[in-house]
Amino acid sequence: MAGRLALIADVTVPVAAPVDAVHAYLADPANRPAWQSSLRRVEDVEALGDHPGAAGSSWRDVTAVPGIAPRMRVEASEPPYRWVESGTWRSVRATLAMTYVERTDGGTDARAVAHVEVPGPFKPVALALRLVAPAALRSDLRRAAKVLARGQ
Repeated sequence: MAGRLALIADVTVPVAAPVDAVHAYLADPANRPAWQSSLRRVEDVEALGDHPGAAGSSWRDVTAVPGIAPRMRVEASEPPYRWVESGTWRSVRATLAMTYVERTDGGTDARAVAHVEVPGPFKPVALALRLVAPAALRSDLRRAAKVLARGQ
C-alpha cells in the first residue's frame, strides 16, 4: 500500500461515566455491534493480554456493506486513557485512536481521531469519508455514551 494516512475525523463526545468504564466498554470488541452503526458483528476474535481489547488482539468486523469485512488489530491499549486500532481491507487501511480525559463532574470526554489510507486511484474515497466520517463517528460515540450512562 502506497500513500499516507489522511485525517477523516476528530471528534470529542462527553460521556456520563467514569474514564475506566468508558475505556473498558469501547475497547472491548464484543461491545462494538451495540454502538457502531456500520457494524453487524465481530468474528474470529483473537484476544491477547489481560483485558478485552488488549494490544495485539484482533478480530474481523463484519460491516453492513456486503463483502467489506476488515481485519482489525489493537495497536495500543493503555487503560484507562488511550486505545488505538487499525483495520485493513484489501488495499485500504484505517486507524482509530481513542483518548479519554476525566472531567471534574466524574464523566469522561472521549476523543476519537480517525485516519484512512487508500491507493492513488481511490483518493476520492478518502475525500468522501472526510465529509461523512465526523458525523457518523460522533453518532456512534453518542450511542455508546447512552449505553454507558445506563450502566451497560
